[in-house]
Amino acid sequence: MTTATSLAVGDMAPEFDLPDAGGVRVSLTALRGQWVVVYIYPKDNTSGCTAEALEFTALLPQFQALGCQVLGVSKDSVASHAKFAAKHALGVRLLADESLQCISAYGAWQEKAMYGKKSMGVVRSTTLIDPQGRIAQRWPKVGKAAGHAQNVLETLQKLVE
Repeated sequence: MTTATSLAVGDMAPEFDLPDAGGVRVSLTALRGQWVVVYIYPKDNTSGCTAEALEFTALLPQFQALGCQVLGVSKDSVASHAKFAAKHALGVRLLADESLQCISAYGAWQEKAMYGKKSMGVVRSTTLIDPQGRIAQRWPKVGKAAGHAQNVLETLQKLVE
């Protein structure tokens, strides 16, 4: 199996099977034949994560027109995702990965330093997966949430052309 740190364009994307905000299970296998954006974010209802979710929601019709599903993944619970989605009228599907299985497989569970203290945490990252289940593009460390969804959409548009 490919380790998270060695994921590269062309590799098969790690499989996942996670509940969404409504408790419905979503698996990568079930999405085969479609483009898939998996954006991993640290926490519901924080400023950067809310901005990113709102931007992906605003661009969702353009992603869908290209045959692409957009999935947000964090370690928050199904209940937290449901409240987050309702509060901000989010259109993207939010998946709960409380066990960190998907987040780890995609290389987003990393050591972080804040105020000189090191701890493990979720690093904002995005993976674009092609209809065959292969990684088409990776953004392993998204610096700024604002503008990121537009960048992902432009990359998808170039690949679909």
